[in-house]
Amino acid sequence: MARASAHALHILVDSEAQALELRKKIENGSDFGDVAKRFSTCPSSKKGGDLGMFNKGDMVASFDKAVFSGELFKILGPVKTQFGFHLIKVIDRTG
Repeated sequence: MARASAHALHILVDSEAQALELRKKIENGSDFGDVAKRFSTCPSSKKGGDLGMFNKGDMVASFDKAVFSGELFKILGPVKTQFGFHLIKVIDRTG
């Protein structure tokens, strides 16, 4: 049986306060990809935060849990990992 996989975008920042501020911006109409390009500290920011497809278990546990249990197309987070605070938008999920 194939493992579950997902396609997600994310924004990585250093503080929960900044993540909440950016979430509010997106909820008020800013484009997720544009916000990722401007503020995310992850190399994926160049692609608007696009992480592409990945399998369940490929990411750190708290990130994985949010991606595979959260609602599609909703802004998830802030999710804390050892890298910082993430806002996540899952755009596809299989399995």
